[in-house]
Amino acid sequence: MTQKLTIGTISLLVTAPLMWAGNAVVGRMVNEMVPPITLNLMRWLLAGLLLLPWTYSVMRSNSPLWPHWRRYAVLGLLGIGCYNALLYLALQTSTPINVTLVGSSMPVWMLAIGALFFGVAVTRRQMVGALLSIAGVLVVLSRGDWQQLLALRPVPGDLLMLLATMGWSFYSWLLVRTQEPASIRSNWAAFVMAQLVFGVGWSGIFASIEWSIGPAHPHIQWGWPLAAALLFIATGPAILAYRSWGIGVQRAGPAVGGFFTNLTPLFAAVMSAAFLGDLPQLYHGGAFALIVGGIVVSARR
Repeated sequence: MTQKLTIGTISLLVTAPLMWAGNAVVGRMVNEMVPPITLNLMRWLLAGLLLLPWTYSVMRSNSPLWPHWRRYAVLGLLGIGCYNALLYLALQTSTPINVTLVGSSMPVWMLAIGALFFGVAVTRRQMVGALLSIAGVLVVLSRGDWQQLLALRPVPGDLLMLLATMGWSFYSWLLVRTQEPASIRSNWAAFVMAQLVFGVGWSGIFASIEWSIGPAHPHIQWGWPLAAALLFIATGPAILAYRSWGIGVQRAGPAVGGFFTNLTPLFAAVMSAAFLGDLPQLYHGGAFALIVGGIVVSARR
């Protein structure tokens, strides 16, 4: 059951894309310091250590987590093991602006997955908004030249981000469609830790594969820049954003929450210009206008 949007809920749903935009920019800044999937593992290990003093009871043998381990294993796979690993991989060949704009197709996947797997009807207004969002993503993929759509050759990062977005959409529906024990659901830190227990395991498996099939000599450039980046992505985009997104989606519903993620490209464009010197192009503005139009159309009652 979703609730009416309030200032508090809007603040939660805006905080998450703000943090995720920072995550994309920082991920791009450190892409030569650490392998991308290893970065995801290090991020969540640090986040787990920061949460441990308040959530150690979640891992006890008598914790209500274990009877529901299948649910948390799936949430950990989609939300922790896969999403950011794919995002960091995407940033190897794409820019933060492009990655976040491609991620703005999320409302489309939210509606599609809700209809296909959770029996949620799609309204005409939501469909129009989704089509506008698709148009915005196509502008990014074609780099603003519609003729290129006939011979479209997206960079690998764009396609990886599409895959990540589909997985995150499924994750968001699972947040509200399956109930967990009240002792975990009522405590956001415990809820994140319940996912981390399995998500870190998935991340470790994927990181070991990365090191076994990656370059002959993968390396990590230890130093203060990497330490500062890890501290930020473990506290802001991980702990704070996941808390805000989880509570916001449970209040507003995934379909509404999905459109708030379209604010991420705006924040990413500002941060990229400030920290990377990666100035937005004209087609980025057109794509963002289409995406915002999708939000307005879909959110109107």
